[in-house]
Amino acid sequence: MREKMAVNAITTSATVAVIGAGTMGIGIAQVAAAAGHQVKLFDIALPAASRALEQLGQRLRKRVEAGKADAHSTETLLGHIQLTRSLSDLADCSLVIEAVAEKLPIKQSLFRDLEAICSTDTLFASNTSSLSITAIASALQHPQRMAGLHFFNPAPLMKLVEIVGGLETSPETLSSLQTLAQQWGKHSVVCRSTPGFIVNRVARPFYGETLRALEEQIADPATLDAVLRDAGGFAMGPLQLTDLIGQDVNYAVTESVYHAFYQDSRFTPSLVQQELVAAGHLGRKSGRGFYRYESEQTVPSATFASAVTADLPQSVTLHGDWSAIGEFAQLLTGNAAAIKHPGQTSPFARIDEVTFMLTNGKTASQVAEEIGSPVVLFDLSVNYQHAPVIAISSAEQNTVPHTAKVIRLLQSLGKQVIHLPDYPGLLVMRTVAMLANEALDVVNKGVANAADTDDAMRFGVNYPQGPLAWGSKLGWQQILTTLENLQRYYAEPRYRPMPLLRRYAANYSGAQC
Repeated sequence: MREKMAVNAITTSATVAVIGAGTMGIGIAQVAAAAGHQVKLFDIALPAASRALEQLGQRLRKRVEAGKADAHSTETLLGHIQLTRSLSDLADCSLVIEAVAEKLPIKQSLFRDLEAICSTDTLFASNTSSLSITAIASALQHPQRMAGLHFFNPAPLMKLVEIVGGLETSPETLSSLQTLAQQWGKHSVVCRSTPGFIVNRVARPFYGETLRALEEQIADPATLDAVLRDAGGFAMGPLQLTDLIGQDVNYAVTESVYHAFYQDSRFTPSLVQQELVAAGHLGRKSGRGFYRYESEQTVPSATFASAVTADLPQSVTLHGDWSAIGEFAQLLTGNAAAIKHPGQTSPFARIDEVTFMLTNGKTASQVAEEIGSPVVLFDLSVNYQHAPVIAISSAEQNTVPHTAKVIRLLQSLGKQVIHLPDYPGLLVMRTVAMLANEALDVVNKGVANAADTDDAMRFGVNYPQGPLAWGSKLGWQQILTTLENLQRYYAEPRYRPMPLLRRYAANYSGAQC
């Protein structure tokens, strides 16, 4: 049993070392220097570190010239960053953060060398996004001092830091890093060292479900992105975002998580994305990904339903429980006489003879066959009042006028309508259901608590709501039903509901995350 180590608080007078002068390393150095620390920046290639520091100075001074930053503060920040030629220069540092290549032997060797140089009080942190903190720390005589300190790019702007504890990381180390993150103006979340930590694990369905829809030729990239962005409320569509991140980077993370979870089908990489990577179509950095970046118009327009000039429906009546999407009920009732019939059933409307209902993972044609009437399904939206777009699908049994009158009503409400093929769960609902399902598994396995899991997704990838808060608002039964129907449709374990979801759905009245 290893002896307990003392962990000192890291004050602003403490010197911080950053190893690796790439995009993340120089960004972390900027964050630490802005907080008042003396920062020692080391890179095995000193000319690369010099260029990185020079480029940082150019960027920050341009902000001063543009009136966006103070000259004195900028020069003070830059003066706090010192290049070093040798690891031995880091002996007096209170914290060492590495941001080097994602290769386990390299990181282990680095920290083994640092342990021989630095004080026993020095904390070690890795900015790894995919490697095990436990495995990195296993190279140390004192693994209690080692934790993950995972920043998001660009580090100076992104609020989130994942603080990751390995099997032997001490509570004192985690606590000290939490205090430090707060001092640096960051929002920290704490999690155990498991594949993908919180963000890179929970986020996989955000990309995966849209990539699957693209593989199944449901719509073109611009239309699929518009559904998630303009109806779902996400800051960017998944395909836009992977182009920005880099298709190679995003694919590698998915592949890493997939293999780390022993080829679990819910993390299966996309063959479409694999093809892009093989072709060198890596997104913005190569000039082409899902979109071409040869002109200012980088993202084509989505395909919307044409304007319908028919008369408005004569009647709209609401049935079931609309409390989870009450703003949509208000929107619908403002355009026709409506009679509410509250109950425990899922929300649906009768637009003349057409049943208009929130998707639950079945196709519109399945529902039409079950109830014996025309059916139009609508997708989930972050806020039906404010979202400019709504996505729908219609049953094959419908006549053209059946679907047209629903589109006419929605267009009269000021919405652009995306009419997708009859796709089960549409796009936002199935994505949110999968995100919530994965987030519940994170909580159930003790990787992180519910609050940190939601905060990680809001602050780390700017989701409009935390997936757990969103699932709770919709109702866990809605999430469970959607996934069960998708699982039956595809006959795949990819959509299997997690145990905590079943428990929450069975005890909905008392289930809170």
